[in-house]
Amino acid sequence: MEAKLSQISSLSQKDKGPAFIALIPEILSQQGSSLAQDLHALVDTVVNQDSVGLVVGRQVLSELVKILGDGAIKDVEVRKRVVEDTLATVQPRIVSYEEQVNSLRFQLADLLEEEEEWSDAARVLMGISLDSGQRSIGDSEKLRVYVRIVRLLLEDEDSVQAETYYNRAALLVHSASDRETLLQFKLCQARISDYSRKFLEAASRYHELSYVGEIDEEERRHMLLAAVTCAVLAPAGPNRSRLLASLYRDERTTDLPTYNILSKMFLDHILRSAEIKEFEKTLKPHQLAKIAISSNDRLASAGNDDSTDPDSIASTRTGPSTVLDRAVMEHNLLASSNIYNNITFRGLGALLDLTPGAAETMARKMIEQGRLRGSIDQVDKLIWFEGNREEDDAQGKAGGLGDVEEAEDTGAPFTKRWDMQIRLTAAHVESIVQHLTEKGLVTYAVEAK
Repeated sequence: MEAKLSQISSLSQKDKGPAFIALIPEILSQQGSSLAQDLHALVDTVVNQDSVGLVVGRQVLSELVKILGDGAIKDVEVRKRVVEDTLATVQPRIVSYEEQVNSLRFQLADLLEEEEEWSDAARVLMGISLDSGQRSIGDSEKLRVYVRIVRLLLEDEDSVQAETYYNRAALLVHSASDRETLLQFKLCQARISDYSRKFLEAASRYHELSYVGEIDEEERRHMLLAAVTCAVLAPAGPNRSRLLASLYRDERTTDLPTYNILSKMFLDHILRSAEIKEFEKTLKPHQLAKIAISSNDRLASAGNDDSTDPDSIASTRTGPSTVLDRAVMEHNLLASSNIYNNITFRGLGALLDLTPGAAETMARKMIEQGRLRGSIDQVDKLIWFEGNREEDDAQGKAGGLGDVEEAEDTGAPFTKRWDMQIRLTAAHVESIVQHLTEKGLVTYAVEAK
């Protein structure tokens, strides 16, 4: 092979290109390691020998890249070795062979992706020069490369580096017209939000994608499942309640394994530990990440834990340990506000499996953030919940007794609320009895005189 290469190198400049190109099929007809060695010798000659010239070198290397891309080498390992060796040989003169190197990198990334070497494939694509002045690359092509890098990095759960390339893609997405690329970008957007623990945003985007008809049905079901999971993990509050309502009303969610916990969260039922453990098995590693408790919260949690009952058994936990832990505790706190008018710190701590001080801290944060309506009485160690009674009033007035007369204002708001609840309950009972009577299901006994 060395003799042939030397003989071709001595030809005139116009004959060198065709002669080197004619040698490529002859080398590819060989088998085993000799094929890779001879191709290395050919590439080294046309790239690094000054007598060959840049024009001939580009011509020969372009033809070799084209033949490799057409799958002339059937053995995947040999092809991968040839591509890697060619890249290493051309690397010192990459400025002169930028277009050919980029094509080889795409081929190598395809091979690595087939072998599920996600991070390695992403690193190969990162080496592609997209902003060089020698070759003009359109924004749509750059976007495709960036989105592919993000997708590969997320497969290996490298969300930090993926977010860097996602930010670059976000600057170019306005110029994209390819529907497939836009859908891949939106999916990366949802997954980045998921990995960044922006679960409310992620759930909304997953749910939106689950309606896209171009996506395979199984993939859409997977996205709907991811939307439910992220909605459950999202911080409790009005925004999550709206999202849960949207998912609960979606008929497709009834077939999901997480439908039970979705329905309980939407209906504001308190979640039990067995249900939480079952749901925990479906979570990904980043969704089970530990969360740190700030020093201020730890001090506040410990500061209110004085117990007057020496026989009482209280939890020693000073806060949620995982994202799921926090989501469930906040949900149970919100659910308890629909059951109780008030609750002691110790009672709430027992419900949430927290110390009384930690339970107060969680309630205080939710009240501060507008996710819970209520107030805290630190003297009596009570949390008062402020429910929205307008709906109850409307139901009571439609109950069959007409308008319920307002009771005299005694100046005791909680006594008045209790009286109103009794009035409304009686109104509901009367309404039910009237309906049953109209249908002939209830008869009144008449005393004989």
